[in-house]
Amino acid sequence: MKVNVKVFAALREELEGSELSVELPEGATLTTLLDQMGVRYPILKKYAPALHFAVNRKYASGNPILREGDEVALLPPVAGG
Repeated sequence: MKVNVKVFAALREELEGSELSVELPEGATLTTLLDQMGVRYPILKKYAPALHFAVNRKYASGNPILREGDEVALLPPVAGG
């Protein structure tokens, strides 16, 4: 199945794009997505502990199962003053 992944802020710059299409096995979760993306984009591991997630434009908690066509947003922490 394919999910669409949107990235923002510094993470967008690190991954050189704001939107990715990722192929996952049926029954995949956010953890599965992060593990798979971490292989392709090792820099993601640096951000993973502080990331927040939204699935289909709603904040996600826990480790929800993803479905075909879901939109997953990876939201890194934002610093500012």
